[in-house]
Amino acid sequence: MAKGLIRIVLDILKPHEPTLPYFAKFLSEVNGVEGVNITLMEIDKETENIKVTMQGNDLNFEEITKAIEQYGGSIHSVDEVVAGRTMVEEVTTPQD
Repeated sequence: MAKGLIRIVLDILKPHEPTLPYFAKFLSEVNGVEGVNITLMEIDKETENIKVTMQGNDLNFEEITKAIEQYGGSIHSVDEVVAGRTMVEEVTTPQD
């Protein structure tokens, strides 16, 4: 049963290498990660800006950060975090 971080969404800047399929597979092998989704947001001559969604049981943010940095990536922002035993989706309210 999940107990900790179960989803994290990160805005990451990384070099072109490793390629996105390889990077996704590499991140999926981090302890506790059950799935990885990578979306290319922007690309320029030397870097790629990507949105990475990781889901699993008791994700270790420090271990994830080290894995990203190992391949020259840097986290620009943490855009979403879900913790606990149940996935709670954001709800639209009249103020939105």
